[in-house]
Amino acid sequence: MARRLILDTGVLIVAERSTLDLGSVIGDDDDVVIAAISVAELYAGIELADERNRARRSAFVAHLLELIPVELYDLSIAETHGRLMADVHRTGIRRGAHDLIIASTAAVTRRTIVTTDRSARFGELPGVECVVLQGRPPSAHPPPMNHQPASGFGRIGCRRRDG
Repeated sequence: MARRLILDTGVLIVAERSTLDLGSVIGDDDDVVIAAISVAELYAGIELADERNRARRSAFVAHLLELIPVELYDLSIAETHGRLMADVHRTGIRRGAHDLIIASTAAVTRRTIVTTDRSARFGELPGVECVVLQGRPPSAHPPPMNHQPASGFGRIGCRRRDG
């Protein structure tokens, strides 16, 4: 059965660093997108990369954008984003600004977030579903040149909280 998925930026970073084969996460029938804010984060990664990694990152992002559609931030996503910001304010739980945009995009487009970031706790947000991949999360430093891709990424489901 096809799933409607939105990939969190961390999943894309892990894939770019060759520690995750996206084909192991995404089925042939899955309907997959990324949020526009993820594109900005990826471009920031290109700009901040050293000379040795910039061309590889740029090629990865260009190829990714050829394959995966981008969900734009529109008024319906902005409205849901405002609701999630208010929920965060009421609960007092700190959230990343970009994570809330990805969560809003997922909620409006009725997609499940695929992430490597358990600490984002996307599934605790009203109207948001997620799957957390187990494995090596992205870090500030790329793996060593002799690093072998990680295998055995398991899945841990996040519960949906309606609100």
